[in-house]
Amino acid sequence: MNYSKISFPIFGLEINPDRVLQLGPVQIYYYGLIIAIGLSLAAVYGLRRCKQFGLKQDDVIDGALLIIPFAVLCARLYYCVFQWDHYKDNLISIFYIWEGGLAIYGGVLGAALGIVVFSAVKKINLPAVLDIVALGFLIGQSIGRWGNFFNREAFGSETTNFLRMGLYNITTKAWEFHHPTFLYESLWNAAGFVALHFLSKKRQYDGQIALGYAAWYGLGRAMIEGLRTDSLYWGPFRVSQVLALGSFIVATGVLIALTFYKHDRNKLYVNRVNKQ
Repeated sequence: MNYSKISFPIFGLEINPDRVLQLGPVQIYYYGLIIAIGLSLAAVYGLRRCKQFGLKQDDVIDGALLIIPFAVLCARLYYCVFQWDHYKDNLISIFYIWEGGLAIYGGVLGAALGIVVFSAVKKINLPAVLDIVALGFLIGQSIGRWGNFFNREAFGSETTNFLRMGLYNITTKAWEFHHPTFLYESLWNAAGFVALHFLSKKRQYDGQIALGYAAWYGLGRAMIEGLRTDSLYWGPFRVSQVLALGSFIVATGVLIALTFYKHDRNKLYVNRVNKQ
């Protein structure tokens, strides 16, 4: 396939990565492979740290088997709803997930719903589950964004800044330089993971990390979404930007309000479970 070349002038790179990994008769799309790697690493992280949140490894495995497929389904449906004109005449293409087209907020909303149901059925503290899942989200999102790189998607408007990404237009035979917004978000999520990972070891109450995730990711996505050229719109508004800004404002407000309360770390779910 004659895909568009990609360059990063700051690193002196010019590459033309395939979208498909061919293993004999088997075709594996890098987009799906990278997302799978991100989800797998998030699950491994959850298995390693679950006891620090009062959970069992079986809880993580059961939760992953339930929540991940549902989150991916919701991410796809969310995207297709806001791109309905593209799919309405060929409904089977809704299932062509390997071609790209996952809306992260659809995935987050789907995962949140799955977590609520899972926590209620398993009778596990919901805020504690949200805390460890939020850390897993940041891992998955940081790595998963590189699937957009192989698909030549999720980039921003044209720019001349030092991190610009060049895409070779095979029609005009010219280079076009854009904001690599997939890279911005990947780095933003990686930084958020590192910060919240260490904060989680000193968290004062269950749900603090989940609120930190909503605030951090919301702020970054609200800024980065404004640079993109492929945003999903609801009327004149970028849907993800509105949701991101709302998440940031609400989560930050709650975090600030809770700083005025005195928190007893003995009431953390993990400490209550260990006392039983």
